[in-house]
Amino acid sequence: MSDSVIMFIGQIFNGLKIGSVYSLVALGYTMVYGIIRLINFAHGDFIMVGSYALMLTIPFIIACGLPAWFAVIPAVLVCVAVGIIVERAAYKLVREKGNNMTALITAIAMSLLLENGSQALFGADYQTVPTIVEIPTLVLGKLKIDGATIITVLLGIAIMVALQLFVSLTKQGKAMRAVSEDKEASILMGINVNSTITLTFAIGSGLAAVAALMYCISYPQVSPMMGAMLGLKAFVAAVLGGIGSIPGAMVGGLLIGVAESLTKAYIGTITAGVITSAFSDAIVFGILIIVLLVKPSGLMGEPESEKV
Repeated sequence: MSDSVIMFIGQIFNGLKIGSVYSLVALGYTMVYGIIRLINFAHGDFIMVGSYALMLTIPFIIACGLPAWFAVIPAVLVCVAVGIIVERAAYKLVREKGNNMTALITAIAMSLLLENGSQALFGADYQTVPTIVEIPTLVLGKLKIDGATIITVLLGIAIMVALQLFVSLTKQGKAMRAVSEDKEASILMGINVNSTITLTFAIGSGLAAVAALMYCISYPQVSPMMGAMLGLKAFVAAVLGGIGSIPGAMVGGLLIGVAESLTKAYIGTITAGVITSAFSDAIVFGILIIVLLVKPSGLMGEPESEKV
């Protein structure tokens, strides 16, 4: 293979690596939206919460003689707790007394609260996350594939499949689908809507902790604002794949990751540094505009029909 082909394949794998992180966050977006029609803009900040939990617990985990990646367990618990608290303290009240606009404002407010709260606790500077796991690089001739890339992609696919099976086959998953279709009818069928919504938030928040693990393996830094752009790009991924569709969230995240990687490698080489990154971000949000104009329901989403 020529050097240009090797570079292209390498950028594809780089895109799949970050795209897997976007996919997991997009799964959280799409689950919450599918149940209560709320865009939880605080969801990206759950990755930040999970990353700080990893940073703080990894030294303790290692001191106990366990592998560093075991820190994902307390990170998941912390993120689930934060997700449930946010849902119970803010979103539940808005569902009962507010409207779509107040829900949107509340979501933005919760995002700002998490970001500024973490900045008050840990400071505004980037902090280094201890090494989580060392994965050898896969060498195929001249092509070198980062081992973290393979792990993140496989883990993302496995979680998507498990989540799809959970929603399709389990009693709790069927309750989620029922609430998303008709909340009032679900209540008449004996489904506890509030508990179902809380479970949805808990699962989405737990996925954010796993996404934090995947992100910190490749990019071992954490800051209070790290979840803002990650969350926005994951939202674009959810819209691209079809918000409300679990496979669509996975596909959308991978496509956004690949588009971002290729933009930085080829188009972004005209400029340098932060401008390159900004240009790739512009491409990502340009994709959002095109999708909303051409196919608002996304690649794998179903158009909403008006009930009469």
